Amino acid sequence: MTTNPLRGFALGAALVLASAPFAQAAKLSIGLSTWVGYGPLYIAQDKGFFKEEGLDVDLVKMEDVKTRMPALMAGRLDLAVTTIDTVLNFYSPDHPLDYVFALDDSKGGDGIVAKDTITSVADLKGKTVAYAEGSVSQFFLSVLLKNVGLKLSDVKTQNMTAGDAGAAFVAGRVDAAVTWEPWLTRGKMAPHSKLLIDSSTTPGLITDVLVASDATVKANPDELKALYRAWVKAVDWQKANEAEADAIMAKGVGGWLDDPAVFKDTRSGIVFYDDAMNKAFIGTAAAPGGITTTIGNALELGKEGGLFNLDLKPADMIAFGIVQ
Repeated sequence: MTTNPLRGFALGAALVLASAPFAQAAKLSIGLSTWVGYGPLYIAQDKGFFKEEGLDVDLVKMEDVKTRMPALMAGRLDLAVTTIDTVLNFYSPDHPLDYVFALDDSKGGDGIVAKDTITSVADLKGKTVAYAEGSVSQFFLSVLLKNVGLKLSDVKTQNMTAGDAGAAFVAGRVDAAVTWEPWLTRGKMAPHSKLLIDSSTTPGLITDVLVASDATVKANPDELKALYRAWVKAVDWQKANEAEADAIMAKGVGGWLDDPAVFKDTRSGIVFYDDAMNKAFIGTAAAPGGITTTIGNALELGKEGGLFNLDLKPADMIAFGIVQ
């Protein structure tokens, strides 16, 4: 997705604060940041889909994931939204977290721009690559390197934000940059450069998910099923009413996306997860979906990178039964 710096970095040790189930069954609070992929939540609010499902949902802006996730674990939020890999940086075996359902997936909005002499991911070996350490950009790069038999240690890392990484590449200070729009386009336009790869080739890898404490999931399955139904209604409505939907989502999401035209342009780099996509991606306890592959990669690479030391089975972290 065309991620932005407000989505936050996947940094920090897991916290061991107490989780709490919903104080009132029909009232839910969801922590989220300013991001295009969360737009359908505002459609569900504006069009009354939450209300139809018997829910009173409070969408709480908390831009920094290092504030949002601890608030979830402390019980100050009922649910939160972030990327699959980020969840693991805040997971505690004493207070486990569950993936509930997927919201959006990067579809060309994230990528790597590189000098035109670099023709494959394997060619990044020994090259200077700029990316934000601990972020979803690092996860994206790590998986791509793993797929060709390399590790992060095989490249020369330059730690900087995605915007700074893109600017450094355009200025010719690094060989490649892991970044997002508008820097992917600017990078492609720079002399002697190319788009090496983007997230349209890796569906299910850079995916935003709704997450809750395990205690919340077990105590409130009906409310979470109702929330999922409202999400599906909103995504279906967005497909049938794109122009009006962009206006509603731009107003709700706000910030740098408050212009419907900008929102529409940014939205082109992601895809919203509808009911069919969620059912396939989440799967069932008997037949888990593709989310387990992404969680598995995040677990392996997070431990390899020293971000955490968790001994988990991906399927044990999924709230099966909410989506199906």
